[in-house]
Amino acid sequence: MTPPPGLDTQGQVCKLRKSLYGLKQAMYVDDVILTGNSLKDIEDVKALLNSAFKIKDLGNLKYFLGFEVARSKKGIHICQRKYALDILSQTGMIGYKPCSTPYLKDNKDLYDVVETLPDPTVYRQLIGKILYLTNTRPNLYFSIHLLSQFMQAPTVKHYAAVQHVLKYIKANPSQGLFFLADNQIQLKAFSDSDWGTCLDTRKSTTGFCIFLGSSLVSWKSKKQGTISRSSTEAEYRALATTTCEVQWLSYLLRDLQIKPTQTVVMYCDNKFARHIAHNQSFHERIKHLDIDCHVVREKVQSNLFYLLPISSEEQLVDGFTKILHRRQFRTITSKLGLLNIYSPA
Repeated sequence: MTPPPGLDTQGQVCKLRKSLYGLKQAMYVDDVILTGNSLKDIEDVKALLNSAFKIKDLGNLKYFLGFEVARSKKGIHICQRKYALDILSQTGMIGYKPCSTPYLKDNKDLYDVVETLPDPTVYRQLIGKILYLTNTRPNLYFSIHLLSQFMQAPTVKHYAAVQHVLKYIKANPSQGLFFLADNQIQLKAFSDSDWGTCLDTRKSTTGFCIFLGSSLVSWKSKKQGTISRSSTEAEYRALATTTCEVQWLSYLLRDLQIKPTQTVVMYCDNKFARHIAHNQSFHERIKHLDIDCHVVREKVQSNLFYLLPISSEEQLVDGFTKILHRRQFRTITSKLGLLNIYSPA
């Protein structure tokens, strides 16, 4: 480092430099993934790394940080089977009877003031572990999003709800995301919200899921920061959040030099939210949503995406914003691109 002008360094010792002198000339880096569309370029990079560091080539990607990767001519399957089984084994749930949904029939009991857990650490650690599992299991996301809101003072009912999630994981621990090899290069987004979901704060829940062709690449379930005074307001806030994610993914594809075959399509089942996005004169009635209005409307006018209607029955985001009936939950889950390659079913 070069000292700033005017600083007298005579007689002084840089503590940082002294500590660096004491370091051993060695460095250990865990597994690193190399990816690209040219095998020659990948081999060149590995040769370059090997000339500077001692590396071990593990071959094609099969396991990385708990993710199990299986490749075929049809596509790539990513799951966390071993990680899921480890959680079940550590919690003693490996022998429990599985269930068909990750949440209880009613979540109102979660807001009751009942006996708190003597040691909340176990609950918090378990929530954190299942949150990592949602990287390949988006059908768990809403349940864990809901239960993570009670981390400060979890009760016995909250822990029972987490156990119910584990029973659902037990039903299909090998389930994961499948990415088709011949996928269409087009982003398709679904945006929705559930108005006044939280019984404590009456804040709404934002949800979205975005597909690249038929493969799910991004999803979210999050409580909104402010209270919405109408379902339209809640829907529009969710629409603004989804717009920002679509824009980021569009930039990412551009940086990867991948040109989409068609314009992004975004589906929203609220006709008033869609009307606000297209109608300038309508903005006067919702001045408190000024920034969100302009964000969505600007991107619609710049043709970043087409905003299209969709029926509530076909809205895939319902699984990220509310508790669903067992039949509806299965229908939505089947459309998220989830697959279990360890069983013929």
